[in-house]
Amino acid sequence: MGQGTTIMSAKTDLSFHSGHRERLKEKFLADKLVDYELLELLLSFAIPRRDVRPLARLLASRFGGVYYVFTADVKDLMAVPGVGRSAAILIKLVHRLMSINHMKAMQENAVFLNGNKSVIDFCRLKLAGLEHEEVHVLYLNSDFCVIEHEVHSHGSIESSNVHIEQILKRALSDGIRSVILMHNHPSTDNTFSQDDVVMTTELEMLLNKCGITLYDHYVVAGGIVHSMRAKNLLNKSSFSN
Repeated sequence: MGQGTTIMSAKTDLSFHSGHRERLKEKFLADKLVDYELLELLLSFAIPRRDVRPLARLLASRFGGVYYVFTADVKDLMAVPGVGRSAAILIKLVHRLMSINHMKAMQENAVFLNGNKSVIDFCRLKLAGLEHEEVHVLYLNSDFCVIEHEVHSHGSIESSNVHIEQILKRALSDGIRSVILMHNHPSTDNTFSQDDVVMTTELEMLLNKCGITLYDHYVVAGGIVHSMRAKNLLNKSSFSN
C-alpha cells in the first residue's frame, strides 16, 4: 500500500510539472511571462525532471536580477546549488546569441540610429555584472557601422589599462572612420573618473589629428550605461549626428 502511494505520488508530481511547463510555454507565446518565469522556462530545458522555479528565483536573487544571471561566469553559475554544467552552458549560450544579435545590428545599421540603443545594449550585455574591469573598443566605418569589436584589456576590480597607441594604430587601418570606447566599474556606482576623462581627451585629440572621430566613451556602473558625450565631456565639434 505504501509503495503504491509513493508510485502514485511520483506520477502525480511528474504530471504536475509537465502541465506547469506547458502552461509556461503557452504564457511565453502569449508574451505574459515575468522575468523569473522566463528563466524558469529556460532552465526547464536543461533540468527536465525537477521543479526549477525555486532555482530561477535563487539565481535572480544571487546575481541581483535575471539580466545579471546571463552575464555571470560559468564557474559562478555552477557554484549555485542546483545549477549543473548543462544549465550553466545553456545560460551562457543564450548570452552569446544575444551578443551576436546586437553585433549584427551594429554592423548593419549606423550606431547613432534609435538613440544608440544597439550600442548601449551591447555595452551592458558585455560588461554589466563582471567582477573585474574590462576595456572594449568598437571600430566603425564611414557609414558609422561597426566593423570590428576588440576586447582591449582585462584589469582588476579597481582598474584596467588603456593603451592609446594600440587603439590609434588599429584605428589607422583602412576603412576606420570612428571609434567607440567602453569599460565598466564593478566596484562602484560612480560614472567617469578624472583619469577616464583625461585619458579619453588625449585619445580624442590624437584620433582627431588623423581625421578619425572618437564617437563616444561608455561606462557601465551599477548596471547603468553612461555616455561621456551625453555628459558634455567630449568635443562635440568633432562629430555631429
